[in-house]
Amino acid sequence: MQFTITAVLAFAATAAFAAPLDERQAGLCSSGNPVCCATDVLNLANLDCAPPATTPTSINAFIDGCAAGGQQAKCCLLPILGQALICSDVNPTAA
Repeated sequence: MQFTITAVLAFAATAAFAAPLDERQAGLCSSGNPVCCATDVLNLANLDCAPPATTPTSINAFIDGCAAGGQQAKCCLLPILGQALICSDVNPTAA
């Protein structure tokens, strides 16, 4: 009897902490973070990187927003203090 009560309470506690997933970034980067970077070094490191000035609604809007500031749209795994490591190009979608 005590085991059943303990098991039910443990299940209820873990279920209470499960939060629903929110849709974010409109699928801009499947892995990594969307950033606009000025300089690319061998697709490994990027310099002078920052998140997009406005929240892009599509991949093409992300690319255009970065290009308006003279930067390149990138998906980077480790954006740190204006630099980003392990980045890949963002490919435009056919519209």
